[in-house]
Amino acid sequence: MAVTVTTQNNPVATKLVVNTDTDETADTNVTGASGTIYLAEIDNTANGAVTYVKLYNTAAVTVGTTVPDLVLMVAASSSRTYAITAGIAFGTAISMAATTAGGTAGTTGPTSAVIVRLLST
Repeated sequence: MAVTVTTQNNPVATKLVVNTDTDETADTNVTGASGTIYLAEIDNTANGAVTYVKLYNTAAVTVGTTVPDLVLMVAASSSRTYAITAGIAFGTAISMAATTAGGTAGTTGPTSAVIVRLLST
């Protein structure tokens, strides 16, 4: 797992989560606690296919079975930033995975690494 968490001195977000290898294997409880996501930046430039980043409000994730609480799509060979000004609360944990199919059932990961950055509390 290639996840780093940096504490931020900011009145909105206090953690920067950087996952440099988001794929079909869930990275669970990446912040170590519940939190609210205010920004998600997804770098899919290394992949020639659409990628879906799935975020879960649980530390117990089975990709393909566990229903994601939020699915963010990024086009092939591109990056996308989602600003969530009101924030989306994850009351249990923040977990993530990336697949080439949206919804719950997708289990095939992107060919190359997808970089995901989250600003959260």
